[in-house]
Amino acid sequence: MSDPASGLNIEQLGVYFALMEVSSLLQHAVDEHLRADGDLSYVQFQILARLTDAPEGRLRMTDLADGVVYSRSGLTYQAGLLDKRGLITRSQCPDDERSVIVTVTDAGRDLVAQVLPGHVDSVRRLLFDPMTDGDLAMLGDILGRVRDHMRTIPPRSAKPRAGRNRTG
Repeated sequence: MSDPASGLNIEQLGVYFALMEVSSLLQHAVDEHLRADGDLSYVQFQILARLTDAPEGRLRMTDLADGVVYSRSGLTYQAGLLDKRGLITRSQCPDDERSVIVTVTDAGRDLVAQVLPGHVDSVRRLLFDPMTDGDLAMLGDILGRVRDHMRTIPPRSAKPRAGRNRTG
């Protein structure tokens, strides 16, 4: 492991900036498509897509926040917008009164089906078309290891909430 005080070397810095730029460019293009074709933000699409893939189309709000790596309050806001549009429903968890269950509706599933072909096309064209099969396998391996390493640190939504110690 390198000494944190020494900073990043030129190669590390170049890789870091390239990764951040690729991520920003891809997210911007995907977000633009989702807004045009479905009036959805990227985070809203992630919420609907994860729910669509979940068993019975439902997840606990905290599990959803961990999956999309989003704050509890931010996810609550986004879920409220989706709920108002009739794309999801929110209900109390029968097993835990502190938990909220989020469920995708038929309208939410239909919207995912509507935007998915263009989403896939954007991702393929921008991210995968410039790669060879070897590049894809190598990048998948590298990003998988980095993701797994980063996931050992609890996501924001899994960290204990800051609160005041109240006595009496």
